[in-house]
Amino acid sequence: MAILTKEEAKKIIDKVLAYSKADEMSVSLTGGRTGNIRYARNSVSTSGESDNIALAVTAVFGKRSGTATINEFDDASLEKTVRRAEEIARLAPENPEYMPMLGPQTYLDPKTYAESTAKINPDFRAQAAFDSIDPCRQKNLTAAGYMEDTTSFACIGNSKGLFGYNRSTGVDFSITVRTADGLGSGYANPDVTDVSKLDTKATTQIAMQKALASVNARALEPGKYTVILEPTASVELLQNMMRSMDARNADEGRSFLSKKGGGTRLGEKLFDERVTIITDPMNADLPLSPFGGGGGGGGQGRFGGGGGDGLPQEKRTWIENGVVKNMFYSRYWADKKGVQPIPAPGGFIMLGGNQSLADLIKTTDKGILVTRLWYIRAVDPQTLLYTGLTRDGTFYIENGQIKFPVKNFRFNESPVIMLNNLEALGKPVRAGGNLIPPMKIRDFTFTSLSDAV
Repeated sequence: MAILTKEEAKKIIDKVLAYSKADEMSVSLTGGRTGNIRYARNSVSTSGESDNIALAVTAVFGKRSGTATINEFDDASLEKTVRRAEEIARLAPENPEYMPMLGPQTYLDPKTYAESTAKINPDFRAQAAFDSIDPCRQKNLTAAGYMEDTTSFACIGNSKGLFGYNRSTGVDFSITVRTADGLGSGYANPDVTDVSKLDTKATTQIAMQKALASVNARALEPGKYTVILEPTASVELLQNMMRSMDARNADEGRSFLSKKGGGTRLGEKLFDERVTIITDPMNADLPLSPFGGGGGGGGQGRFGGGGGDGLPQEKRTWIENGVVKNMFYSRYWADKKGVQPIPAPGGFIMLGGNQSLADLIKTTDKGILVTRLWYIRAVDPQTLLYTGLTRDGTFYIENGQIKFPVKNFRFNESPVIMLNNLEALGKPVRAGGNLIPPMKIRDFTFTSLSDAV
């Protein structure tokens, strides 16, 4: 029962709505199957698979709302959940920002589901782990990895006639390879909608090469360097920036998009003219949920995600040629400002060029290649200044070649400044549920050294 068809899901939602005595009622029905395999020290430690399905009912009286959840679907349980949601709503304080529920919406039909992923079984996971572990054993390297596959659906409906349904699949794979002496480390972390596009052996080979090459790292003085950021290095900084493009925060002076003295920087050129960032649910390499609340790859997380308030996700340009073109508006804030509501982006696409990572390295006189950034923490939310550390393969580049590994750095940098210091963009690849190009950045700020690998 974990994956319901559109018809099966609608039948349950219609039944729930028929029990309603509230002014308004919305229902979210999500479910699916998740499987995983984990290994460390070249040996599988855990593996499993679980199915789940859950129903959330929100009842509204005036501006009072209450929500109840359940994972039983007999008529008595469904009606009990509706009554419970209504009881909570009557006891709840009024929400001064409550917005009436949406009526029927038109949703896109993205290709967020791949049958190959839905068919993954324990044998497949075991082979994927073996293909990663065995090459490491043969080279006296140590592998630690995790693969999780999800097949899920999300369905939303309400008493105003709104209805939406989406199926999705996704696979996340991460691999860390260490040398026997623990002094070299490499990492890779692809994610896909269609598992036929995932090759755990080839991915592990990349991490192995980085681990072997990162032994005997040399210390360089902290300072400002030209860096090449792989997509796994820049993804979290860029995600933090995209999550900060909320119109209300900007209007209230709490954002990097706030203008001194009032107003926002919408329409201003804040980045290098080569920076263009969009969302497109219909993109073949990064299909997204068609209604607000969905994540990258169409994924609803572990059957979460639901649909938010049901706003349709559409193709949208957030930054074009360095100019801020859109911010996301909640329905309340959009109504207050007299504009159309815009849901927050799920996965985003940063346009790039045609150069590979190797091409960017070849055109670099002096610089540092960064595989990954981690332990990223905010320093100043209004300038989006962050600090964190490099790890799992950091290398010095000279005359277009990787010369030697370097000790890891702590950095202090803002993605806003970073995207103003662009030297070159490569071909976008999928990372963290987004499409991001490798980037060559000048004057990236490293503040101190780290002895961790």
